[in-house]
Amino acid sequence: MLVLQQSIDALCSGRSRARDLIEGCLQRIEEPAGEGSRAFLGVFAAEARARADSVDRLRSAGARLPPLAGVPVSVKDLFDVAGLTTAAGSQALRSCPPASHDAWVVERLRAAGMIVIGRTNMTELAFSGLGINPHFGTPLNPYERNIGRIPGGSSSGAAVSVTDGMAAVAIGSDTGGSVRIPAALTGIVGFKPTAHRIPRQGMAPLSTTLDSVGWLAPTVRCCALLDATLCGGNRELPDPYPLGGLRLLVPQSYVLEGLDSQVAASFERSLEALSHAGALLRSTPLPQLARLPEINATGGFSAAESYARYGALIEAHPEKFDPRVAVRVLKGREQTAADYVRLIEARADLIRQVDRTTEAFDALIMPTVPIVAPRLEELKDDAAYFRTNALVLRNPAVVNFLDRCAISLPVQRPGEAPVGLMLIGEHGSDRKLLAVARAAEALLTDGA
Repeated sequence: MLVLQQSIDALCSGRSRARDLIEGCLQRIEEPAGEGSRAFLGVFAAEARARADSVDRLRSAGARLPPLAGVPVSVKDLFDVAGLTTAAGSQALRSCPPASHDAWVVERLRAAGMIVIGRTNMTELAFSGLGINPHFGTPLNPYERNIGRIPGGSSSGAAVSVTDGMAAVAIGSDTGGSVRIPAALTGIVGFKPTAHRIPRQGMAPLSTTLDSVGWLAPTVRCCALLDATLCGGNRELPDPYPLGGLRLLVPQSYVLEGLDSQVAASFERSLEALSHAGALLRSTPLPQLARLPEINATGGFSAAESYARYGALIEAHPEKFDPRVAVRVLKGREQTAADYVRLIEARADLIRQVDRTTEAFDALIMPTVPIVAPRLEELKDDAAYFRTNALVLRNPAVVNFLDRCAISLPVQRPGEAPVGLMLIGEHGSDRKLLAVARAAEALLTDGA
């Protein structure tokens, strides 16, 4: 993996050139035995080389450049890139007109001097947490790649582009965990900011209520560097939060059900280490979360809002879509206007209730995903697919429904399957959450 701070240091010190970084990424993307052809749906090799050469010339001439100038970044296939069609991992959308402008986040990356190396594969329309795409292939998890484990989704190619060193960081989207799930299952860090902090202009929506821009990187510091670049304002990175006296709430119902043995063991080890370091952990049922399955029984916001955008196209050309995605979108036509209004009201009520319970804590803590990455072979059966998809989405989707920020940290032992630990902050407390995550990372992982 290309650790962002190390890449920046190498560039600024002259130990490396932007062109060197780009050539290394392109070589890994093009490796015949690698995952590049499945992780990327488009590679901008010529443009990336030209931008890298430009950065190198300016740096050699002594120009003052932004800290991230020359750093390679991948972008999920649902963000507009001027002159290209934004197809959101769908074969059916490939015939849509090309975008006239870059998405806001792509503009911001380019303004910071970062080099967009390509667009990454994803679950079609971003509507699954498993990362499987029958149209363009599924990039395989780096852990036990020989037996074909899933990468998680929907930002599947984004995660693999980082784990395999094909980009230093990756931009994805997160509607119910689409950044944090693949981060957890592949062993990297995934950050979902509070939704309103990053404009979604030029991003193909799944659910306009729940969508958020997010990113994946090797470390929390990498995520914080990108946050400072994208959000502007205070560009100083938040210092690690003192662990002594840190108040963490551990929900005991719903989000801890169905944990496999490795996730359970990793989670308990993490809680014990945090407690020994002085953090104050309080376990509570938080029964409000158990209402979520009932609230979303008719498909929730994602079904209603994706159906409004894609339903007619799926009904007209069902053969062009992944049937496992199409069936979830078409569930939206079953919702009435009254169902949707009640959904809005239930969300507002749940946010108020949970806020009252958690306001005395610095963060919530739970496993990101209840299981380690299953093998693709295990998900051929539709029943297994939908059961597993619901399970991996369960915990991270809580965050989007509550309109909060969250981050997933890898906490497995060396040699074990990746396991993610999720820290959840209050709405708008993104910098504090990054500070807490930096401290937790230093204690629990080798990535600080």
